[in-house]
Amino acid sequence: MPEHIPNESHAPGEFAGRTALVTGAGQGIGAAVATALAALGAHVVATDRDAHGIDEVAAAAHGTAGTIKARVMDVTDSAAVTAVIDDVVQAHGSLDILVNVAGILRSAPVAELTDADWADTFAVNTTGVFHASRAAASHMTARGSGCIVTVASNAAGIPRTGMAAYAASKAAATMFTKCLGLEIARSGVRCNVVAPGSTDTAMQRALWPEGRTEVPHSVIAGDLETYRTGIPLGRIASPQDIADAVLFLASDRARHITLQELYVDGGATLR
Repeated sequence: MPEHIPNESHAPGEFAGRTALVTGAGQGIGAAVATALAALGAHVVATDRDAHGIDEVAAAAHGTAGTIKARVMDVTDSAAVTAVIDDVVQAHGSLDILVNVAGILRSAPVAELTDADWADTFAVNTTGVFHASRAAASHMTARGSGCIVTVASNAAGIPRTGMAAYAASKAAATMFTKCLGLEIARSGVRCNVVAPGSTDTAMQRALWPEGRTEVPHSVIAGDLETYRTGIPLGRIASPQDIADAVLFLASDRARHITLQELYVDGGATLR
């Protein structure tokens, strides 16, 4: 369970009275985002297919300035997503923030990718963003305020061997979020993207050699054989690093920022 590390750049109670829904909140970046929003006063609905993970996240938030309510939700199920978001709006009066974090990774060379690998990856990483964003946007535009932040990946902006399905799905989610943001900007709703690089999550660790607990040298230094650049800052991100970027874009301090893509990758993509 990620421990929330207070960031002095965020004022206590900054999100007081606001309602946020976070997908993929059962672990990793999603859990960090949900925890950080609650610590700053938001009423958070933490969703995931994994009930155990979000129950732990909700329990850990007891005593914080805000609240976290766990809600099982599969982003690939359009009707279920719409029902959950409608319930949230009915219960809280509004949905102020949506953070799309739910994602999966099927890593393999293109020649070895199965049809199921491709379809499943897009179902969660792209269509899931569509389902949640469409449902949330309908309420936000009617109210005239709100923000959507999609957590994509720096892989959406640079080719990676063995990650074609993941990179393509994240690139699609990124452009979808920007197009949605353009369509609904006049309603006062902002849509932005955070693009993490290598981050210390279960998904990242699954790429390491079995039993490895320390970051492999190639992740930091790069790997010429796979055309991978290193990380200039010399470290991978923590989930909290990504959460801090999400919180900024969701805050009033970013009120004039929309259609943007913020890379949080230690300089790995040299952008």
